[in-house]
Formats: sequence, C-alpha cells, structure tokens
Amino acid sequence: MLKKTIPHIYALGDQAITIEWSSTISEEVNNQVMHSFQFLGLNPIEGITDMIPAYSSLTLIYNPGIIRKQAMGGSPFEWLKKKLATLTVAPSLNAKESTPQIVPVCYDLSLAPDLIEATQLTGCTIEEIIALHTSKIYKVYMLGFLPGFAYMASVNQRIQMPRKSNPRKMVKAGSVGIAGEQTGIYPIDAPGGWQLIGQTPMKIFDITKEDPCLFKPGYFVQFKAITLEQFHQFNTV
Repeated sequence: MLKKTIPHIYALGDQAITIEWSSTISEEVNNQVMHSFQFLGLNPIEGITDMIPAYSSLTLIYNPGIIRKQAMGGSPFEWLKKKLATLTVAPSLNAKESTPQIVPVCYDLSLAPDLIEATQLTGCTIEEIIALHTSKIYKVYMLGFLPGFAYMASVNQRIQMPRKSNPRKMVKAGSVGIAGEQTGIYPIDAPGGWQLIGQTPMKIFDITKEDPCLFKPGYFVQFKAITLEQFHQFNTV
C-alpha cells in the first residue's frame, strides 16, 4: 500500500504548476509522482497541455485561458492548486508488473574512458565495477538534460562517483556513465561530465521513429556486459 505524503504545490511562472513531494531520490516518493502522472493521464483536466514527471515532482503545463473559464474568472493557479490537492486522496492504481529492458554494454577500456579513474575513485577493481553495475535493476525516474536521457537509480554505494570536475566537450552517443547514485546513457553526441564506464550499441534516441525515446519514466533497466566483438557486431546483418 502506497503511503501518501502531502505535497507542496507551487506556481512555476504563469502557465505551469509543480507538485513536489520531496527533494531527495526515493523510489517510494517517485511512486507517488508516477501514480499522480498516471491518474491524471486517465482523468485529464481540461486545459493541461503537458505533464513532466521528475524524481520527486510533477510539473503541469496549462492554458491559462481554458483554466480561467473553469475557475469562473478566478485565478487559474488557485483553481488548479485546489483541484490537484485531491490527488493526495486519489485511489491508488494497480501496480503493473514491469519486465526490465536489457541493455547490452561493452566495458572495454577503448569505450570506457573513465573506467581506470573509477577504480581509483571507488577502490574497486574493473571486474567489481562491472559486476556491481550489472547486478542491479534500475528504475527510470525521469527524462531530461538531453532528448531521451534517462536518469536511473540507484547504483550500488560502492561505485557511486562524483561528476567530473572538468566536463568533456563531447561524449559519444551510447556512452554509459555514473554520477553520484545515478547512472544513465547519453542518447546523442553531447558535452557531459558523468564518469564514463562503458558504451551500449543500442540506439537510445531515434528521431526517425514516432516515439523516439527508448525509455520512459517508470521503466526498469538492467545492463548486461558484452564483449568488444559483440559490440561491433550488434548492428551488423
């Protein structure tokens, strides 16, 4: 049974409202975020144009004109705030079983520029880092930073590492990194400061597809180690 926490609801400009349950990374809190996200998806409020779930908050983008009509000319924010407060007593949705998405990762040093440094930061061997990184099933808490970039948590405490003090000007798409208790995959070539410990041959973001993002908030992911040969053969016929 999901234990409800009373959230803080506040304005984010004049066309958005945020419901915040906490300021920490917590699966229990994120379950409440996803519950509200799913509940509003099934019970939409007219005038809400987009919903953005994060680790511990849900931001709603809305059309002030449409909301003002429902508020009978009153404040769109105050009307929405009162409406959204009922989410704390909304009936819980039945949790769906989710099979983790298996993501192949090559941890060869040629594709893992920070793996040696990671052994120094953590005190673990390369083999231990790989074993610990692939042993857990990670939850996708949110998308952000880059199109399709999935923030996943939480990595084993033994391999938690800080971001690089000097971010790289370019990180190759598919690079798998760790930052604190988070792990993630760069969906496109972009600057970045996460500790890079491997690379996946899978395409994480594909603009040619109707749904370009491989992951969505609430998904589960598990990494599987592959060899360098398997990495290069992945997309060959």
